[in-house]
Amino acid sequence: MEKRNKIIYWISTLWLALGMASTGIVQLLGMKEETEMMAHLGYPPYFLTIIGIWKILGVIAILIPKFTLLKEWTYAGFFFVMSGAIFSHIASHDPVKESLPPLLLLVLTLISWYFRPANRKTITVKS
Repeated sequence: MEKRNKIIYWISTLWLALGMASTGIVQLLGMKEETEMMAHLGYPPYFLTIIGIWKILGVIAILIPKFTLLKEWTYAGFFFVMSGAIFSHIASHDPVKESLPPLLLLVLTLISWYFRPANRKTITVKS
């Protein structure tokens, strides 16, 4: 059971890291599609830089050992950014397909957080 949980954790965490890093890089580069999407959603262009930096730093925090409290904050940040993206698309009356990428990253965030090993948790409850 523990081995299965560890596999689920690492697969979801690596996919999450890949997704956050790749979208963070695209946002930092300020690619035309990204700036147009942010404008469509009603956000200023500098949000791309802020979110891109947060995502890259978050990936580092999730992957490095120790710093359990930082990891908890990172998971929370990923949750807020991705749920915010989903609701922004809904509020802008975008087609459902526009919400699927942030929804996938949100699900990966939740799976990675849920299956994280005890040494990556701030509090370990012993039963």
